[in-house]
Amino acid sequence: MVELKTDQIKFRNVITKIVKYLQSPEAIVITGMRRTGKTTILNYFYQQIESENKLYLDLENPINRMYFEESNYEKIKTSFEILGLDFSQKSFVFLDEIQFVANLPSVVKYFIDHYRIKFFLTGSASFYLKNLFTESLSGRKVIFELFPLTFREFLIFKDSSLKIPDDSMKVTRSIFDTIIPLYNEYLTFGGFPGVVLKSNADEKKRALEEIFTSFFQMEVVHLGDFRKNDVIRDLILLLMQRVGTKLDVQKLSNELGVSRTTLNEHLSFLESTYFIKRVRPFSKGRDYEIRKAPKVYLCDSGLANHFAKLSPGTIFENSVFQNLITNGEVNYYQKKSGVEIDFILNKKVAYEVKMTPDESDVRRLKHLSQELGIEEFKIISGNYTSLENALYGFMI
Repeated sequence: MVELKTDQIKFRNVITKIVKYLQSPEAIVITGMRRTGKTTILNYFYQQIESENKLYLDLENPINRMYFEESNYEKIKTSFEILGLDFSQKSFVFLDEIQFVANLPSVVKYFIDHYRIKFFLTGSASFYLKNLFTESLSGRKVIFELFPLTFREFLIFKDSSLKIPDDSMKVTRSIFDTIIPLYNEYLTFGGFPGVVLKSNADEKKRALEEIFTSFFQMEVVHLGDFRKNDVIRDLILLLMQRVGTKLDVQKLSNELGVSRTTLNEHLSFLESTYFIKRVRPFSKGRDYEIRKAPKVYLCDSGLANHFAKLSPGTIFENSVFQNLITNGEVNYYQKKSGVEIDFILNKKVAYEVKMTPDESDVRRLKHLSQELGIEEFKIISGNYTSLENALYGFMI
């Protein structure tokens, strides 16, 4: 196992967001796709807390889960004290993989309310966190989502000294040629930390295989409790082939031989466990977004490329999405005529993704953006271009 350097960990985007809540009373909850680095970040904060009055438990270990089987929570307190926690002073409890303990929200609420414990929690599946964290923890938690590495994070993990140009800088051909080999590696193998840190292509491919196997076994088989695991397996394979396209639920249900209701449940599960993301159409009215078909993207371009062998343009589009989603809400826009905007970020910035854009793409994007009242718009190019104000995927 490759050991991460502190500098690599601390430059993950989510770290700066979490730091703002270190002194707050709320429980800090980190969730996201498996193998995105939640445990590593939990360990990082465990090391950063200078107090010795802290406790770390991995709840994937059945022995550690036994501490939470007591219906009398004061007995859990006694167990914590035996493990070294002093309740007479500020205490910090770090719990990894909380989805394995069904009553955990109730326990956390009890210890926050009665003993003002500061909790740091991780869970691999939003699907379970949303069901576990009921209204009983309202106002007592802050949830942070962790995604595969952005390209900027990828460079740090690669120990690269490259500095990414900002939007105002002109990217020369020599700068583009310097950055693009690393960006192509990022497109090909994605942003899972354990993949990025592998030293060669064969190791990266094996790591991607293992990530998918782990997701399927731990999330689908172990926690999903589906009657037919082969159906959701086949659904995953079909969705991989449909990256960047609108979902036809009726067609998928016919192909898989399941009802629309069952299919929608499976889609919700895959989205809530961060494997896919459904991107809904842009609208000022929420009803329109819900009524129209969403597009589907995978959590990571490496998984998409390895298992589906998609076109370079589709992989590029998925990777752009993968980086945008870390910055907020992403939508798409399409007129009845078929002309569209690939992505709209936070209803404020329009992005059109092209491998080789031209002036007509710029004019069309500008016109559509103005129709929607969106002032900021950007063309994202996969190849080098002389277009003014064009960005590259590595600048997102």
